[in-house]
Amino acid sequence: MSPRNRRRAASKRYRDLRSVAGARPAAQAKTTVTVTATEYKYKLSRKSAPHGTVVFKLVNKGVLKHDFAIAGHKTPVIRHGKSITLTVKLSKGKHSFKCTVDSHAKFGMKGVFTST
Repeated sequence: MSPRNRRRAASKRYRDLRSVAGARPAAQAKTTVTVTATEYKYKLSRKSAPHGTVVFKLVNKGVLKHDFAIAGHKTPVIRHGKSITLTVKLSKGKHSFKCTVDSHAKFGMKGVFTST
C-alpha cells in the first residue's frame, strides 16, 4: 500500500472511531403527569412512568391551598384554581408523594408513584 493510501485508511479509521466515541444515547422524553388536588385527595393522570425526567403539573381544584412533594422536591403552596409544574428526575422504583400543608397527608393526600 502506498504511503498516500495508508494515510487515507488511517484517516478513515480515525473518523470512524471518533464517531463511535462521540455517539450518545437518544435523549429520553419527558413524561407529564397531571396531579389534580381536591380536599384531602389527589387524582393522578397516571400512577407510573418510565424513569428519568417527569413533569408533575399540579392543578388545585379544591377550596383549600395545596402543594405536591415527591422525591425531595416540592411545589410552592397554590390556591384554588391555580396550577404549577414540578420537574423531577426519578430513578427506577417507588416514590412516595404527599401534600405538606397542615395535616393534609394524614387525611389522605398521599400516595406512591412508580418509575419503571
